[in-house]
Amino acid sequence: MKKRTTPRKKSLQIIKHFRHESLDYNYLRTVFVNLRKELGVEVGSKAKKLPYVPTEEEIRKYYQTVWQSKNMQDMIIIKTLLYTGIRVSELIRLKIPDVDLDSCQIRITSGKGQKDRIVPFPKSFRETLALYIRSNSNKATSSLFESSWAKQYSDRGIRKILEKYSKLAGMEKNISPHKLRHFLFTWLKKKGIDDALIQPYSGHETRQSLEVYSKLSLDKAQDSYDKNIKDFPI
Repeated sequence: MKKRTTPRKKSLQIIKHFRHESLDYNYLRTVFVNLRKELGVEVGSKAKKLPYVPTEEEIRKYYQTVWQSKNMQDMIIIKTLLYTGIRVSELIRLKIPDVDLDSCQIRITSGKGQKDRIVPFPKSFRETLALYIRSNSNKATSSLFESSWAKQYSDRGIRKILEKYSKLAGMEKNISPHKLRHFLFTWLKKKGIDDALIQPYSGHETRQSLEVYSKLSLDKAQDSYDKNIKDFPI
């Protein structure tokens, strides 16, 4: 079989054909779609594996270890991830004013895809969160969570906290922020909550669609969340 030119070298060879063209992404994409068809190159597909979702027993075991640590901030961080399903990148950017204790909701500003949304937390978590916020009211910044260096946590910093408790709990698989997110939405789905009510919280829709969902179903979604979250395994 004849040795293939490296992708970079082949790209440099092709550039001369486009150098004087007025290009944009869609044009280039269409050119290469047609090129693939002319050459008879099939689009390969990778088998998608279902994401690992912790069981309720694993979550109970994990959080029991967190509780035994008596580290208040770690407990609040992990409960926030569990109850809201927010991404770690969203968690580390939370500000104290983003938390609405009266409505039991947190505003996510510029989440994935630069989308804003509202996520709920249980009424049973409100007092704990209020006491935590009050105890940190004299901080120099408005960040909800700060490291021991009085700086905003990094993505890696939060993951290391969760990994620490995974090891202490003797978990077979590490509990990551994304696994907690998977667990919440899978658990809500098992409770029979409709996808249309979960989507405004998950952050998977476009901004326009999210606004429609928020207007049509946010109150109903909050009711469904409140009704079922009392059975949450922690």
